Amino acid sequence: MASRLKAGLNQVMLDQEAVVEQVVTAILARGHVLLEGLPGLGKTELCKALARLLSLPFRRIQFTPDLLPGDITGTYVLEGEARRDFVFREGPLFASLVLADEINRSSPKTQSALLEAMQERSVTVLGQTRPLPDPFFVLATQNPIELEGTYPLPEAQLDRFLFRILVPPVGAKTLRTLLTTRVRGAPPALEPVLDAEGLSRLFAAVDRVHLPGPVADFIGRLVEASDPRQPSAPEAVRRFVRFGASPRAALALAAAGRARALLEGRPNVGFDDVVAAAPAALNHRLVLAYEASLEKVTAPDVVRELLKATPEVPRG
Repeated sequence: MASRLKAGLNQVMLDQEAVVEQVVTAILARGHVLLEGLPGLGKTELCKALARLLSLPFRRIQFTPDLLPGDITGTYVLEGEARRDFVFREGPLFASLVLADEINRSSPKTQSALLEAMQERSVTVLGQTRPLPDPFFVLATQNPIELEGTYPLPEAQLDRFLFRILVPPVGAKTLRTLLTTRVRGAPPALEPVLDAEGLSRLFAAVDRVHLPGPVADFIGRLVEASDPRQPSAPEAVRRFVRFGASPRAALALAAAGRARALLEGRPNVGFDDVVAAAPAALNHRLVLAYEASLEKVTAPDVVRELLKATPEVPRG
């Protein structure tokens, strides 16, 4: 079933197998995904295709500078003949798969309206908490922060995304295929490959994947070494990182490792599963120091050095 899901997404995003693999891994790990890349690379179409393939209730939120928190979570409105009854009208968050399109186009106040939804899977309005559908995923797209009219996401919200996936540009060969096979760029029609029951069975299978003690120890040491105050931190972390990854990063690596092991048909999480998931799971959780911008060092650069410096098995 997971292979059919990947095959369907690969029909929509041509020659982006690595991106599709990471998105499917995050979904099986029940995590939220942040897709970052220039406009026009197919990020939105990927999210829409995922909803069709999973046959899940889908809502899209176009983030703009004038969007308000109530526009996302829902609000109370006056209804009835005498307009005396306050009735809660659900916002677009009340869907199983929510596309937060161009999330960094809105103000931090509006962005923060997603915090409770992403962590607790619920929404609180005027003191009353309402559960969101199960399953619930947020797939957000954002443009590079250097583009005009964008706002950086708060660190607390970034930490709630399981993965931040960088979508690279495509080459001439891919563009030729796109131009010759798609009229006006329309993606192919897709049929559902999973329903809610099938997805629940996949989630249960992911939970049964075993996480060996040495692999769990490797995850702990990797997250610990991302903190520049720790003795195990490598030189790149001490120079370019202000704050390292949180315990939520360790949970994300474990969940992603289980999901990737299932995709590979293995009953146990291996070190290679953690290494493969680490760039997408850690690159948005490191708060870089000013020196990093001066020397044009990015978070993925630091994660690569972190992986090189952290042995899978402790030495000595």
